[in-house]
Amino acid sequence: MQKRTLAAAVLLATTVSFAAPVFAQDTDAGQTVVATVDGTPITEEELQSTVDQFKGQFGQMPEEQMRAIALSSLVDMKLIADAAKEEGLDQTDAFKTRMEQLQQQELYNAYFDQVINSQITDEMLKARYDEEIAKAPKQEEVHARHILVESEDEAKEIIKELDNGADFAELAKEHSTGPSGPDGGDLGYFSKGQMVPPFEEAAFALAPGKYTETPVKTDFGYHVIEVEDKREKAPVPFEQIKPQLQQLVAGEKYNEAVNALKKGDTVVIEDKDLQDSYDAVNKMQQQ
Repeated sequence: MQKRTLAAAVLLATTVSFAAPVFAQDTDAGQTVVATVDGTPITEEELQSTVDQFKGQFGQMPEEQMRAIALSSLVDMKLIADAAKEEGLDQTDAFKTRMEQLQQQELYNAYFDQVINSQITDEMLKARYDEEIAKAPKQEEVHARHILVESEDEAKEIIKELDNGADFAELAKEHSTGPSGPDGGDLGYFSKGQMVPPFEEAAFALAPGKYTETPVKTDFGYHVIEVEDKREKAPVPFEQIKPQLQQLVAGEKYNEAVNALKKGDTVVIEDKDLQDSYDAVNKMQQQ
């Protein structure tokens, strides 16, 4: 059974390798030759790059076994590639067009990574974070408790008990049918948009230390709500939002670079309808 599983993994790995060509970058450490196929070297970098591609599929497999599967895939690929050359398949127009496309794609990726992304520093991202936080509207959040019951009469009786000095948390433990009942109805802090509209409206209208004088009806039943505190919502921490900021700034720098390049080059589109659509897309990108 284990041999069959391994054989299937090798077959799948080989298929994946053919579908996803590897373009290795030159590094001295990565140029160590681990094998040769009819004199053509397979480097450590090629092998490791292929292993990295397989990790999502064979993540639980031991590293050495995964390396063996990756090496088998590379050997098969080079043998088939040599056979294809002997058939002259590398001289066809379709092949040359495809290789040109792959080269342009790799150059595009390299430019984005080594030119655009390399310009973005942590200091730049932190400055952008401070800028976005400064112009973002301040949000309020409340810390509230509630007691949820099935009928309006039950809610009114609870309000009477509160008027007579009963403890809100104890009443919640005794009467609330909501999941927060055992915790005294404590909902913690929440901001607008997190609760159903009638509940939210009532909670944000209350001053700290006050409770609703009439029951609040929602699809869940009838609520009695008490607000314990109000405060300004803290902004999302920089480290948490840093990846999104990286994407935002990289996108802006990408557009700047592309727009500058387009000004220096002439793009001619033969089809008028396609030209109009192209112009519309570019106009949106520049906004």
